Amino acid sequence: MKILFVSMPSIHFIRWIDNLKDQNWELYWFDVLDRGKIKTNIEIQQFTGWKHRKLSYMKGEYLLSKKAPFLHQKLRRLLEVTEAEQFEIILKEIRPDIVHSFEMQHCSYPLINTLSKKRYKNIKWVYSCWGSDLFFYKNFKNDKSKIQKALKHIGYLHVDNKRDLVLARELGYSNNLFGIIPGGSGYRISNFKSHKRKTILVKGYQHKFGRALFAIKAIEQIWNKLNVEGWDVIVFAAHSEVKEYIRNNKLPFKVFDRKELSHKQVLNYMNISSIYIGNSISDGIPNTLIEAIINEVFPIQSNPGNVTEELIKHKENGFLISNPESVEEIKHHIFAAIVDGNLRERARLLNKAIAKKSFDYFNIKSEIIKNYRRILK
Repeated sequence: MKILFVSMPSIHFIRWIDNLKDQNWELYWFDVLDRGKIKTNIEIQQFTGWKHRKLSYMKGEYLLSKKAPFLHQKLRRLLEVTEAEQFEIILKEIRPDIVHSFEMQHCSYPLINTLSKKRYKNIKWVYSCWGSDLFFYKNFKNDKSKIQKALKHIGYLHVDNKRDLVLARELGYSNNLFGIIPGGSGYRISNFKSHKRKTILVKGYQHKFGRALFAIKAIEQIWNKLNVEGWDVIVFAAHSEVKEYIRNNKLPFKVFDRKELSHKQVLNYMNISSIYIGNSISDGIPNTLIEAIINEVFPIQSNPGNVTEELIKHKENGFLISNPESVEEIKHHIFAAIVDGNLRERARLLNKAIAKKSFDYFNIKSEIIKNYRRILK
């Protein structure tokens, strides 16, 4: 079996392909953003360093890309090698049985015109829906049209939640389900041993989707009580706006920016934390939420499009944030989690059982391998 993966250089992608070790399949990776080689535990041929100019850079290009992005995108093929061009070059060279794209907007849009050609009709296209691919971008006319065009040609859909399967069907998808599987696959549950402290761990995303500042402000309002009772706060993957707010308001939190911690280091902080907060206006099932559950951390998580409630039952194994831009609501959830140690313990036991049932590495690995084999039967 030959599989060509198209993705960003993401830790979740690297963890996914780790499941295919020792299968004796021919694996290839197209670095669609051209960020450079990745370190993996498996043998995989990597296509990187492909971007180059056809014409010398011309004055005004950057301004055009900002002021008239649609026109700039049309002109790109004259100025430089595009993702679509490079993809077809690779496709002709290796002739894969399966193309598997991870994420829609950057990793799947460039494949549509090529994989819709009759000469490639025997190639099976698998697409992994990540985060906001459908839930957020379906609200924009141009993106919705591209999504629907892609879904017409995708043969196998991988989602990490039921909501996105429903959305895909509503957008016209009528082909096969690869599976409802966590985006980064499973975890070796037995490796996680909790050593809890009075620590609140906050994901620091503050951008198009992330709303970490509302969680930070909620903690700030009850900080005097938390400080007296010996709690501390760790913020990881923090965007600059979050770091500046914490610094300007002299909050004694430990803060790490987006590239400062490795995935293993984040898991180590999960391991010592008692409460985890993830807050956004759009997402699928966040991998960090799954990691909190595996590490038996009490989760307080936003619920965009009612997706998180597929995993968290409010007031039982965590709290759901109904309004991610409400400081008052988030503050109420944090305070309730802090004062009710019995709730946290009940949630810990429930989440321990969920982790073992739903996120075990070996079970999910078996499912992934079985599903790839099923495609070529």
